Amino acid sequence: MARERKGHSNSPSQRRTLTRRGVLKAGSAIAAAGLGAGAARGAPAVSPVMAALSAYMSEARERALPDDVVEKSKHHVLDTIAAMISGVALLPGQAAVRFVEGYGGARVATVVGCDLLAGPIEAALANGVLAHADETDDSHAPSLSHPGCAVVPAALAVGEQRGIDGTRFLRAVALGYDIGPRVTMCLGVPALSREAHKSSHSIAGVFGAAAAAGCAAALDARQMRWLLDYTAQQSSGIAAWQRDTDHIEKAFVFGGMPARSGVTAALLVAAGWTGIDDILSGPDNFLLANAPAADPARLIEKLGERYELMRTNIKKWSVGSPIQAPLDALELMAKRKAFGAAAVRKVVVRLGTREASVVDNREIPDICLQHMVAIMLVDGTVSFDAAHDLARMRDASVLAQRAKVELVPDVELDRRVREAKVTIVLADGSELSEHVRAVRGTADNPMPRVEVVGKCRDLMAPVLGAAQCNALIEAVLAIERIKDVCDLRPLLQKPR
Repeated sequence: MARERKGHSNSPSQRRTLTRRGVLKAGSAIAAAGLGAGAARGAPAVSPVMAALSAYMSEARERALPDDVVEKSKHHVLDTIAAMISGVALLPGQAAVRFVEGYGGARVATVVGCDLLAGPIEAALANGVLAHADETDDSHAPSLSHPGCAVVPAALAVGEQRGIDGTRFLRAVALGYDIGPRVTMCLGVPALSREAHKSSHSIAGVFGAAAAAGCAAALDARQMRWLLDYTAQQSSGIAAWQRDTDHIEKAFVFGGMPARSGVTAALLVAAGWTGIDDILSGPDNFLLANAPAADPARLIEKLGERYELMRTNIKKWSVGSPIQAPLDALELMAKRKAFGAAAVRKVVVRLGTREASVVDNREIPDICLQHMVAIMLVDGTVSFDAAHDLARMRDASVLAQRAKVELVPDVELDRRVREAKVTIVLADGSELSEHVRAVRGTADNPMPRVEVVGKCRDLMAPVLGAAQCNALIEAVLAIERIKDVCDLRPLLQKPR
């Protein structure tokens, strides 16, 4: 197994910011130069967008990240690992572990939260499912995707196979967040889901996972183009996941499938497979197949200047994204005026129409708004355990509070992202109201390190124990000191 332990500096002098104009200019120069051996054989020159994109991707492993992006990358890696570990006890996580146990194969990469090793492809699949086994992983609103649950498992799987260091791992993760979301933003969301019935989550996820895996595998610019080709051929997923009631298919579509396919693309190319030099242009290309009106320039818009990781949300609550703002609102109102569940006559929650449809009286507790509001009223908070306690959906005391909750789809909120207006009518006739415009954990209201660590500790300590949990947190927050990501394995696993 090859080991790559080159040290990489994050010094400001090494940073390279690429504006859209600069990237296009560089891409034109590369295309005009004929792209080496390919042009000598008569292969057509690639488009400026593809040239610039593949160059940026191939250079990512050596390109220093700004300090704030390094810190945010650590937050998202830790948050995704916490989602994997907490997912071990849930139905999708148990299904992922059973799959690895029955599959066999090489013992190369870590399956998080248990004592299993697997090949990089199977490990990426299992860890992706674990990361989205519930609704606690991160999300990127502009692209309608959950980047972490695909990107981090892919970077970890190939990173372990290649023995990369912690700095390279972080750069691979940041690249995955940069590439995956830009793909679905280029294709057009939410139309991709609403009109084409495709899953933006899996499409963004597979390109993000492939970019991260390709960076970990040290692919050059032409290999990155082939990587994108094999990724495009594997991009799939339809919006029917919304009908899944066990969350297993959803975990596969959001995390497992894209992580697996992205790693597959990277390993095929690393093994010497060749492909089409530009899947983004020419006959029957990826954009024509998915969104003929797409603007390919959006794929390289502000690369190196706008890091999509900085626009990715970390959830405070382990529930579906549309429920975050209502729970924030209830917490804020309770801080202003203490009230018990018995003192509440009615709760009115206003959400955008699409967000309301996603969480309206769902069968799964952590994506059912009415149930989560009822839990908040009864418990005064929403813990991870409470969000996944199916039995409490039939508890008389919870049902009594749930009957007080009214969800109102509000067209006015459709123009905004994740906002909510909540009104509580108390038994004495008085009212409390809160309009949450920036959910805690979003780019406009970020969680500092201490809050991210607190959330992750709550998720991981029940599985790993306090001592191992604390050691894992310390290791991730100082990951640039790690010479081989395989060194994380003893902290990521828990004997059964």
